[in-house]
Amino acid sequence: QVQLVESGGGLVQAGGSLRLSCAASGRTFSSYAVGWFRQAPGKEREFIAAFVWSGGLTYYADSVKGRFTISRDNAKNTVYLQMNSLKPEDTAVYYCAADSFRGQFYTAYSQYRYWGQGTQVTVSS
Repeated sequence: QVQLVESGGGLVQAGGSLRLSCAASGRTFSSYAVGWFRQAPGKEREFIAAFVWSGGLTYYADSVKGRFTISRDNAKNTVYLQMNSLKPEDTAVYYCAADSFRGQFYTAYSQYRYWGQGTQVTVSS
């Protein structure tokens, strides 16, 4: 069993930056993929980025490519999502998710068993 705790959301002006954290307990991330998703009011949960712990593979949706970056801290068993050049359309609740996909990742949120509680990101214009 994996427990995920997110932090780092908040209110920022357009063009600003935030860093989200996703800390895992219960198991190490070493055999897992971590996905980041977001959900805006009235919209479906959207995949934005993924990180495969073994090998360091990263993948970004076109909507965030070049602006968002995933990184990790092995010692803290934590994955970060650095979000730069934020836009009002980035406003959403952001979630991290994890599962053991044996070196792969998925963009479908239904594939992930373990979820963080979500953190609100609001970007003002």
